[in-house]
Amino acid sequence: MKKSIVFIALGLLFFTGAMAQEISKNAIGIRLGDSDGFGAEANYQRAVGSNNNRLEFALGIRDNKNYSAFKLLGLYEWVFNIDGGFNWYVGPGAGIGQINVDDGRFNNGRFEDDDETFAFLAGVGGIEYSFDFPLLLSLDVRPELGFGDYRDDLDLDVGLSARYQF
Repeated sequence: MKKSIVFIALGLLFFTGAMAQEISKNAIGIRLGDSDGFGAEANYQRAVGSNNNRLEFALGIRDNKNYSAFKLLGLYEWVFNIDGGFNWYVGPGAGIGQINVDDGRFNNGRFEDDDETFAFLAGVGGIEYSFDFPLLLSLDVRPELGFGDYRDDLDLDVGLSARYQF
């Protein structure tokens, strides 16, 4: 019985030590995703609480000849250590956006544009590596469920991020 208690205590100590990897207090950088996420976005991460939790805020902008759009997103992430500098993370989020589509339709002597402001729910799941110097690289997938006429479906946005940690 004593051996079992010692074994369980050592196991809990090891597990606690494995989860003790601290995340950076702040990180700022860029995320390159597919077009459903509007391509490149600037983002900021802020650690919250004493656990490995953080908030992430993102601003995505896209402008070309067919449409212009912006998207603001906020995520809450739980971060778990895998080994060394490797972590995995998951979390929910929500955001708003605005899109202006020039579909080239000509009506009553003028071109028509479609404008829409939309809301969406999001989630995130990914893996990251924190280097010994202040660089954080991550690969994630972000499902987004849009609520609007133009963005009214489920999109999967896969992205690669590079962030400076401070």
